[in-house]
Amino acid sequence: MAENLFEKLKNSLVKTKKSFTGKIDQLINYSGVYDEEFFEELEEILILSDIGYESTNEIIEKTREIITRENITDKIQVKNAIKLVVKEILKKEDDKHRDIATPAVILIVGVNGVGKTTTIAKLANLYKGMGLNVMLAAGDTFRAAAVEQLEIWAERVGVPIVKNAQGADPSSVIFDALQAAKSRKTDILICDTAGRLHNKDNLMKELSKMNKIINNSSDHFNVYRYLVLDATSGTNALNQTATFNEVTQLDGIILTKLDGSAKGGIIIPIKNQYHIPVEYVGVGEGVEDLQEFIPEDFAEILFE
Repeated sequence: MAENLFEKLKNSLVKTKKSFTGKIDQLINYSGVYDEEFFEELEEILILSDIGYESTNEIIEKTREIITRENITDKIQVKNAIKLVVKEILKKEDDKHRDIATPAVILIVGVNGVGKTTTIAKLANLYKGMGLNVMLAAGDTFRAAAVEQLEIWAERVGVPIVKNAQGADPSSVIFDALQAAKSRKTDILICDTAGRLHNKDNLMKELSKMNKIINNSSDHFNVYRYLVLDATSGTNALNQTATFNEVTQLDGIILTKLDGSAKGGIIIPIKNQYHIPVEYVGVGEGVEDLQEFIPEDFAEILFE
């Protein structure tokens, strides 16, 4: 990772590092003996850091195994053992993909308020910077001003947008955008979706409808479905992952607002429980503050 990107990630993890690994550091430094009492306190820290029971148990058991097997008593080695376990969880070899194959259509889903619209703009800017032709589809036709907001971002980034009036059928917008992207030989079409209708069932039905339309074009496009999550939401992010994954079979996660959160560790249970790769993280408010998630860098910064 380029130095400036690494530094951006490092700066964005300051709050998480202080809250999460800062407490682990204190525990390691004051314990001296790494017995059952130590692991009980470590378990409490992990649970309170929204790591979740399943992931916490795995971290505890594997760390205990390493410390026992290697007869570790040194504080730095104890911390390195925890880091190694976390890194292994984040690097599990079950990712569905990494590089985007073009032509591609990316369906962006997520609840309102997670930063979906700005994330789409950041993605468009990122791909455009790679020399790719990008188009946006304003599929969130239910939220007031959503289409206008995306249109403003499209203009700022300098990419075309396919839209319809507020309240229009969002699936028809996606259909029109797919046809336009085909005819213009677009490399990447990024589709916005509604984050809330008047109830969850309607939202999920609408997403299912969009999925069918996109799947009908899968002979032309490589299809990716990304869920946008707010890092500050903690365990709510896990619930959102479960809900959207049922309907859309997610290919990746984009974690926003990492720089404003002390709960960046939520990446660990998301990866461990749902085996969905975190593809990108938001490390600031600027249009260029979205970068590829590299597990090794994340673990190194968190535990350095």
